[in-house]
Amino acid sequence: MAEAVAAGVGVSRIGLAGLAVMGQNLALNIAEKGFPISVYNRTTSKVDETVERAKEEGDLPLTGYKDPKEFVMSIQKPRSIILLVKAGAPVDQTIQTLAQYMEPGDCIIDGGNEWYENTERRAKQIAEKGLLYLGMGVSGGEEGARNGPSMMPGGTEEAYHYIEDVVKKVAAQVDDGPCVTYVGQGGAGNYVKMIHNGIEYGDMQLISEAYDVLKSVGGLTNEELHETFAEWNEGELESFLVEITRDIFSVKDDKGDGFLVDKILDKTGMKGTGKWTVQQAAELSIAAPTIAASLDSRFLSGLKEERLEAARIFREAGVEDILAVKSLDKKQLVDDVRKALYASKICSYAQGMNLIRAKSIEQGWDLNLGELARIWKGGCIIRAKFLDRIKKAYDRNPELASLLIDPEFTKEMVERQSAWRRVVSLAIEVGVSTPGMTASLAYFDTYRRGRLPANLVQAQRDYFGAHTYERIDMPGSYHTEWFKIAKKVVNSKASVNPSA
Repeated sequence: MAEAVAAGVGVSRIGLAGLAVMGQNLALNIAEKGFPISVYNRTTSKVDETVERAKEEGDLPLTGYKDPKEFVMSIQKPRSIILLVKAGAPVDQTIQTLAQYMEPGDCIIDGGNEWYENTERRAKQIAEKGLLYLGMGVSGGEEGARNGPSMMPGGTEEAYHYIEDVVKKVAAQVDDGPCVTYVGQGGAGNYVKMIHNGIEYGDMQLISEAYDVLKSVGGLTNEELHETFAEWNEGELESFLVEITRDIFSVKDDKGDGFLVDKILDKTGMKGTGKWTVQQAAELSIAAPTIAASLDSRFLSGLKEERLEAARIFREAGVEDILAVKSLDKKQLVDDVRKALYASKICSYAQGMNLIRAKSIEQGWDLNLGELARIWKGGCIIRAKFLDRIKKAYDRNPELASLLIDPEFTKEMVERQSAWRRVVSLAIEVGVSTPGMTASLAYFDTYRRGRLPANLVQAQRDYFGAHTYERIDMPGSYHTEWFKIAKKVVNSKASVNPSA
């Protein structure tokens, strides 16, 4: 093999650079599916570690390289190299290291969580050298990478065909095919993965709120929570996140008494994709309040010391952490929370899909929302039973303005809204914050109303800034001298009643 590489003859079907856990697991997955793979990492101990794992896990066809030139030369032409390194400058550095040994027609695939415009910039830069480029979102975490992730490649379609046979075998497999598709041009793959992560933020927040209401208001024990989420995972809420939540409630603390979940500090970390999603919502003027609420909640969770001090101050002022509830039907509460969680999740997914559609129109990507829902059915963090129904909704009507008005989802929202309102009202009554569920309900109520108080806001804008307004009874734009008219009204009232 070494002689073949020295002679410039590639022996591997594909290459992968970046051997942190995700990179190692994806490389082993590719090798296990029968594709010989070359791997490389700047820190050479990671190469040895991956090679050893390949031997232990079935003597898989994986070869490690510590020299970047030898690594590139070991891959069959036209070469395809997946990068799984930290987003930002490390990607540029890795491209620079490898591209000098690559030839026109070769392809680089960035599999990290990258900002889509960086992907488009890099594609243009390496195109000058005749190289092709894909930005490929990979979801599923460490387990997904090893056993079958959801994959979202975007860029030139020619580049996708280089790796199509590989990714279709490596991706998670569901009833209607592998969880991978060619997403679209430019940075479409990275963008879709970013929105996927934004939906994930919303989903996780909503589940945490369901937990809080059940535990803090309903008084459910961890054993009861485990049983509740296990039951939920057998029905309409069946999903990866509900499944792992079920498992979390069963794990005892190995360093002390009780359950581990109760010992975990209530500060949530983040890596940036949720923030990017909310920024994009603002840029595109697309309402995404559930996702935004999840981000705000992470920000507030980080203020642990401030929150402890605020709790003390308000407790001394007479406000308890959680106000007492007079009477409670625990079984009814569990059922209501299930319905509220489901309805809120529909809103979160609807907001994410609307963002993808708006960006697709702006960029001319022509993204297929039904197909995106399909590839999220397996492998990824937001995989859920009802994604199949989301796919069918967009298959029925590719121009669907919102999931909320698909006939099936409309019926479900109507059936669940009473329970949803009871949960949010109860949470407000006792002082338990449910920002995601509350934002979702407000989104639903705002979207379904034909007339909003926005007329007053527009009048205010015209009053202080002469921004004009439209009328409901005649076409055109109008401006009113509000201050002058109001002053005349005040003066006329004063002249009629001078003693007032």
